[in-house]
Amino acid sequence: MIEKDVIIIGGGAAGFFAAINIAEQNPNLKVAILERTKVGLAKVKVSGGGRCNVTHAEFIPQELVQNYPRGEKELLGPFHQFMTGDTIEWFEKRGVALKIEEDGRMFPVSNSSQTIIDCFLNEAEKHHVEELYNHSVKSIEKHGKLFHIQTSQGEFSSKKTVVATGSNPKIWKLLENLGHTISQPVPSLFTFNIKDQRIQDIPGVVALDVEVKVVNTDLWSEGPLLITHWGMSAPSILKLSAFGALELAEKDYKFKIEVNFIKQTFEVCLDVLKTLKQDLAKKTVFKSTQFDLPKRLWHKLVLASNMNAETRWADLNKSQLEDLANQLTGAIFNVDGKSTFKEEFVTAGGVNLKEINFKTFESKRCENLYLAGEVLNIDAVTGGFNFQNAWTGAYIVARNISK
Repeated sequence: MIEKDVIIIGGGAAGFFAAINIAEQNPNLKVAILERTKVGLAKVKVSGGGRCNVTHAEFIPQELVQNYPRGEKELLGPFHQFMTGDTIEWFEKRGVALKIEEDGRMFPVSNSSQTIIDCFLNEAEKHHVEELYNHSVKSIEKHGKLFHIQTSQGEFSSKKTVVATGSNPKIWKLLENLGHTISQPVPSLFTFNIKDQRIQDIPGVVALDVEVKVVNTDLWSEGPLLITHWGMSAPSILKLSAFGALELAEKDYKFKIEVNFIKQTFEVCLDVLKTLKQDLAKKTVFKSTQFDLPKRLWHKLVLASNMNAETRWADLNKSQLEDLANQLTGAIFNVDGKSTFKEEFVTAGGVNLKEINFKTFESKRCENLYLAGEVLNIDAVTGGFNFQNAWTGAYIVARNISK
């Protein structure tokens, strides 16, 4: 049996961050990472389209927590200990400068996730963290004060164990054996599959500021909406998918959404259209795009309102005006299924948050067992927030273990 002071299960963002910070803060500890694949940091590699969306430029804890459908309440305290500014400083001290994009997402200036990976690998080597790849964990048992961890390649013992395996059902099963309860995982960030004449053949079109509601629920969101080959995506949809993860799973991803493409009421929109009927009388409706909408989307909504490409504003009757106002402010679409958002597979589910002490991220059920990252029932909307949760949890774990 190989003895270590600290074993970290999972060589992803949270696992590496915990390992490096433990070893740096207490060089006397023997720290090892057990990773089941042949290379670690896979999610870091693909995040943000290969650029690695490290965090988000939100510097007020109360505002930051609002991006976590699960974990909002629990993360408030931890974010007062380590948050966005600390993340930026941590990377900059190690030679990795970050930049803020218009939407608040933060990336390495190099625009490459490899910069983050190289930083972690260099730090791990510098502080003598042992990385053991192809070590799939088969069992975690507690014998007295020691953990015994059996992997596909051997047996380890440690005084303290950190689990940072993300959404891994096999590890969740092992944590159940140690007394934890698991909230069943469901997908959290996904796009909506929609087959509809009104969005057919216009993939890539973006409506910049829409309001989307799930019909017959309290779920709604706003922001950009992207039309794709399969349906709809972008922040307005992804936010709905995260905050509605459990409810939409119960509906088996078959439901109706109402889209307000112009964020105006039906009445205000109708008044504007009546004015346009006077002002643009001789022009065709099809060719006079309004409300700052993309031209191709306007064309589709016009044709869906019982008119053709030749219909002039002057010729619009009451029913056509109302139809167009409806399409613009309350278009109903049938969602039939979901697609994973890029490679960034995020789930709602994991270790019950009531079983964790959020001052230390230590298990309340098993002494000297710590958990960080998405192994917990915490998830966020897209934009660097899931990583910030990983850095915060891992840093607090490290600070407590290294004492």
